[in-house]
Amino acid sequence: MNIRRPAEVFPPGEYLLDELNARNWSQVEFAEIIGRDKALVNQIIKGKRGINPDTAKAIGAALGTSAELWMNLESAYNLWKTQADDDLDQIKARGKMASLYPVRDMILRNWLVASENSEVLKSQLLRFFEIPDLDSTPKLARKIATRRSNSEDENMTPIQIAWLYRVKHIADSMIVPKYNAPKLKDALEELKKLRSHAEQSRHVPTILEKCGVRFVIVESLPSSKIDGVCFWIGNSPVIGLTLRYDRIDNFWFVLIHEIDHVLNEDGKEYALVDSDVFENSKESSLSEQENRANEIAAEFCAPQDQLNRFIARKGDFISKKDFLGFAMRLNIHPGIVAGQLRRNTGRWALFNYMNDPVRDQITPVSMTDGYGQTLPVQI
Repeated sequence: MNIRRPAEVFPPGEYLLDELNARNWSQVEFAEIIGRDKALVNQIIKGKRGINPDTAKAIGAALGTSAELWMNLESAYNLWKTQADDDLDQIKARGKMASLYPVRDMILRNWLVASENSEVLKSQLLRFFEIPDLDSTPKLARKIATRRSNSEDENMTPIQIAWLYRVKHIADSMIVPKYNAPKLKDALEELKKLRSHAEQSRHVPTILEKCGVRFVIVESLPSSKIDGVCFWIGNSPVIGLTLRYDRIDNFWFVLIHEIDHVLNEDGKEYALVDSDVFENSKESSLSEQENRANEIAAEFCAPQDQLNRFIARKGDFISKKDFLGFAMRLNIHPGIVAGQLRRNTGRWALFNYMNDPVRDQITPVSMTDGYGQTLPVQI
């Protein structure tokens, strides 16, 4: 039940001043009438001093009102001041929470339930991030360990941390067989058979589940720049994707990149959060584990020796006919091959129109949160 209260309550002294003005009494004159010091009357009128029962009786007698009237005015004002202080505390609490985590975005995505009570909101955040208090760092949020080999690990942003924990909550709710590494390695050959058509991507969740991999899709939050993540829940690996780029080349590259992390047991100590994987896959400063995963993903998307020979043979001019013939010989969707062609040549507009979308193919058959779907995972 919502209790209505005035936006502002004025101190009794303001009402007293109105009464004096109506009678053309000065503060000094009124002080003499009620037998009180003029400084006391002035402090009451300025709201710097409250009205006690004795003074309330004197004011009531002088003005022809009841003492209760002035005590009620005093009580109402004191109560309002206390409530106003509570409001400030609520504002401070909400401000702190908003500075630490993307509360508004989480509410919009139904990860949190909106509440005007900061304590209710705080308790939800503590459960969501699995922390005892707001000053604690969520366990999965220690570092992004996937960047460069020649610099310190980067801290995760609050938006990335929130996305990561949504993946974790969904993965926690899944029931999968015991993880089988040899089976996942063999599954790469099965996945290769899916590269020819975009709609074949719908088989990916089932294949990974049979290997004991928890596969989750969570739409990214604004400005997160996340493509995927690999981490472990006990001995069970988790792969999370955002599908923020709805392109067949990006989907397969990021997916295989994360699968390679799982096969090499990366992400057991802390989550490996990958941002702009495909676009930055040629950077020379990437860590060893990132370079390895990129090479494996590139080879899966198009045999690199054959691709580089094709590039060398055709030079600067690659016709659509020749390219489609090459992709057909590989039996790989031209959008996937074109992605590797652009990656290896740096010509980022080359055959970009061949990039078929995959999001509508895979989200209906996956554990998906976002893109019009909301999973009822309780926190």
